[in-house]
Amino acid sequence: MTTYAVTYVYTDDSAARDTHRPAHRAFLGGLYAAGILLASGPVSDDDMQGALLILKGDSAEAVSSILDADPFHQQQLVAARAVTEWTVVYGPWAD
Repeated sequence: MTTYAVTYVYTDDSAARDTHRPAHRAFLGGLYAAGILLASGPVSDDDMQGALLILKGDSAEAVSSILDADPFHQQQLVAARAVTEWTVVYGPWAD
């Protein structure tokens, strides 16, 4: 399987993210337990709030399809999502 780096840019609705965060984290926990999600966590700067997720998948389309079930996505709390193939050269996920 190929490794993908996924970035989320969240909407400004932090109250809704707080409400749906437990379901979002449970969803990601299931992907982690299944060996699909390798790592994830929030990222932010002065202009945006979002997340970085590292997943294994057969294609970018397959990864996108999996992430369509994320409660944050379903509640329209993800304003933008990018799925990029990532060739890991060094580290625990290198082939």
